[in-house]
Amino acid sequence: MKLLKLALASSLAIYSFSSFATPWESINTPVAGKAQSIGGYSNGCIIGAQPLELKGEGYQVIRYQRNRYYGHPNLLAYLQNLGKKAKQAGLPPILIGDMGMAAGGRFSSGHASHQTGLDADVWLRFGPMDDKTAAKPDGLGLLVVDREKQVINSNWKPEHAKLIKIAAQDPQVDRIFVNPAIKVQLCSTAGQDREWLRKIRPWYYHDSHFHVRLRCPADAPHCENQAPVPTGDGCGAELYSWFEPAKPSSTPKSKTLPQPPAQCQMLLSERGLN
Repeated sequence: MKLLKLALASSLAIYSFSSFATPWESINTPVAGKAQSIGGYSNGCIIGAQPLELKGEGYQVIRYQRNRYYGHPNLLAYLQNLGKKAKQAGLPPILIGDMGMAAGGRFSSGHASHQTGLDADVWLRFGPMDDKTAAKPDGLGLLVVDREKQVINSNWKPEHAKLIKIAAQDPQVDRIFVNPAIKVQLCSTAGQDREWLRKIRPWYYHDSHFHVRLRCPADAPHCENQAPVPTGDGCGAELYSWFEPAKPSSTPKSKTLPQPPAQCQMLLSERGLN
């Protein structure tokens, strides 16, 4: 429990690294060209991003006034297909939260990743929402974890597990981040079909949404994948280590941001933004 509480505090610093706008937040339209994800998920950008339609079969985009509903065409196709599969499974419309900005890149707050057009947040509250509410759904996130006890609360339903399983089974998915308590719940109820659990990774917060990350497209030579997820279903010691007391560290964490890849720096230079 102590580990999670300390980790949550440190991750808050990562999520809200700067209160000042980044250069990427001033780029409001995609960079023209063939879709190319460049760099890593937490230090990159994207050429040729596309906006996701705000409503489609089985899904709805929320908080769209943030202008964070852009992504690689692979991500758009994935989310549209996820909406269709969710509908076919008898689920209500899913709510799509933040994807990426028009040219990707670093956020001033809210996310360390979501920079290459291959990440998206999906809310655990189901839709639909009217347009006014969808534009600004403040306070409407569905918290499914008791943060003090670090266990699932009564808001968690079998439909949540069904949606996450559907989301994970697409071969394009590299991993899905959820709160450790959610992973414990999924491990306990998955039954014999457990291969998809390997992609479900415990991470800080993520108790009112899950975060989907796609693999780099095959034709994106400058896109950097994460290290592969470990073998197995991830339901053993690694998962339960998230609930162990934190070990003190004498090494201060660096807050120095890495330089973006050269191609991303060039995009900023062409626009006089660096």
